[in-house]
Amino acid sequence: RAPPAPPARPGRAGRAGRAGRAGRVRELLSMLDVAECRDRRPHQMSGGQQQRVAIAVALANAPSVLLADEPTGELDSATGEQVFAAFRRANEELGTTVVIVTHDRAVAGEVRRSVAIRDGRTSSEVLRRTELDAQGREAMVAREYATLDRAGRLQLPAEYTEALGMEHRVLLELEPDHIAVRPDDAP
Repeated sequence: RAPPAPPARPGRAGRAGRAGRAGRVRELLSMLDVAECRDRRPHQMSGGQQQRVAIAVALANAPSVLLADEPTGELDSATGEQVFAAFRRANEELGTTVVIVTHDRAVAGEVRRSVAIRDGRTSSEVLRRTELDAQGREAMVAREYATLDRAGRLQLPAEYTEALGMEHRVLLELEPDHIAVRPDDAP
């Protein structure tokens, strides 16, 4: 049995020759709005430029999934928006699925789907989509879902339980088309 092939270096897989690699570099840097950084060293770039160039490097071999851990943790909000625009372009133009791990709740508003993990378990999922309002303007609509595990358990979002003063136990009522969850009113 032959040993497994070593992992491809960025910019090497799927491109024939130097001209092909150079074209891929120009394409990615241009797509991420950092074409001017092509011949710069990291110390010659801003933090946001460094992050977008790093995304270009990660995209060089056309991965189907890109993982990002706290990608905007050290950036100001305007620069962070540029980085999220780069992730959106990678997703929309290249079809790359982008998975972002973060503790920053503001990041959730930047993505179409967010999954919250609490106490080591998936607790909720928020799906966002753009809809047209009555005046024809685009508006972001978000719906939050609690995740039901195999044992039938679910975690209610802390903001919801705190807003209603729910602690320790809740009152459940089975309705014809849903389950009502209410604060326990027993003494």
